[in-house]
Amino acid sequence: MNRTAEKVLGIIGLVFTALGVVASIFGAVIFNMLSSDPNLRTEIEMDLYSDPAFTPEDIDMVFSIFDTLGGFLWVGVVFLVISLVVTTIGLIKIWNNKNPKLAGIMFIIGGLTGGILSLTSILLYIAGILCLTKKPKTTYPEEQLITDTPPEDGGMRPL
Repeated sequence: MNRTAEKVLGIIGLVFTALGVVASIFGAVIFNMLSSDPNLRTEIEMDLYSDPAFTPEDIDMVFSIFDTLGGFLWVGVVFLVISLVVTTIGLIKIWNNKNPKLAGIMFIIGGLTGGILSLTSILLYIAGILCLTKKPKTTYPEEQLITDTPPEDGGMRPL
C-alpha cells in the first residue's frame, strides 16, 4: 500500500519539531542567561522600585515568576525532544509499511507531546489518523466479480 501522504506529513512534522527543539533550547538558554545576570536584575529591580504601584513584595513575586518560567521552558524542551523521538520511531515504522498501526499511535503521541494545537501537532494528528484508518484494497476472485453481462447458465445476475 502506498503511504506517501503519511510519510510526507511525518517528515514535515519531524522537521518542524526539530526546529522547535533548537529554537526552544536557544530561547531557554538566553532567558536563563538574562535572568541570572546580576546587572540586568538590579536594573529591572530599580525600574520596578521607581514605579509607585509596586511594593517590595510585588517585586519579589516578579523575580520568582521569572525563575519559575525558566524552569518551565526546560520542561517544554524535554517534551519537544520526546516528540522528536516518538515521531522518528513512527517514521521508521511506516517507512516500508512495516507497522502502520504503531506508527499512527506514535504520530498521535508525538503530536500530543509536541504541543496540543500547534501546526506540527496537527500535521502529526492527520498522519496518525491516516495510518490508523487507511485500509489495504481487497482483491476478490474472478468468480465473485459483478459484471453487466448475464450469467452463462441463464440465471439471474446479482444486483
